[in-house]
Amino acid sequence: MNLLIERQGRVVLIRLNRPQARNALNTEMMRELLETLHGLDTDPGVGCFVITGTKDYFAAGADIKEMHEKSCLDMIEQDYFAGWDAFARLRTPKVAAVAGYAYGGGCELAMMCDLIIAAESATFALPEITLGVMPGMGGTQRLTRLIGRAKAMDMILTGRSISAREAEQAGLLSRVTAADQLLEQALAVAQRIAGFPRTATLAAREAVDRALESGLSDGILFERRVFHGLFATPAQKEGMQAFLEKREPRFDQV
Repeated sequence: MNLLIERQGRVVLIRLNRPQARNALNTEMMRELLETLHGLDTDPGVGCFVITGTKDYFAAGADIKEMHEKSCLDMIEQDYFAGWDAFARLRTPKVAAVAGYAYGGGCELAMMCDLIIAAESATFALPEITLGVMPGMGGTQRLTRLIGRAKAMDMILTGRSISAREAEQAGLLSRVTAADQLLEQALAVAQRIAGFPRTATLAAREAVDRALESGLSDGILFERRVFHGLFATPAQKEGMQAFLEKREPRFDQV
């Protein structure tokens, strides 16, 4: 079993579980992850996913043993790594709780999530250049958008790793916490997100993603139309009525 799944109320915790391979990401793990999360992504009772590994390895990268003998034609015919796009497209908010190594595909998987919360022990790298290749799970695109061209070029062309603190300063991470508090902090954040109306959290994350994919005027128009649409939801009526009545909203009752 490559994954350990635990449901805590409206939060689903997914632990990567290939300790013998330092949680290296292979095709089997990808398929298992997508099969598990596909149904949960449309479950109205699920409000957030948390992806984590072990205290030493979030994921040490993609599985080199699976790839090393493949030819260029093999990679193209299989459209290798394309399956991970389906994980990135999951609409439910995703929190990565990272401790230890998040290298290569592990770093790329974390960047597919909406928030990255890291232990002080975490380190991040895209070292594919040392293998004679380059990032292939979206690393060149997502890292550049998150931390800018100069820093992304530094990491990608040298393959060097950065600490959690440097990653936070660069804009890669949402928060850094003590290692023994990582999962507690990540679950608390996830529970808070899951406590809000699912219609609003799904819409908000899609609008933020649009900011990275379109011009400013198009992004603002998209945001405004989605904002307008939320006025058709019971959650908007309850949230604003609660504000006017100076009470906590009861989103679980709408």
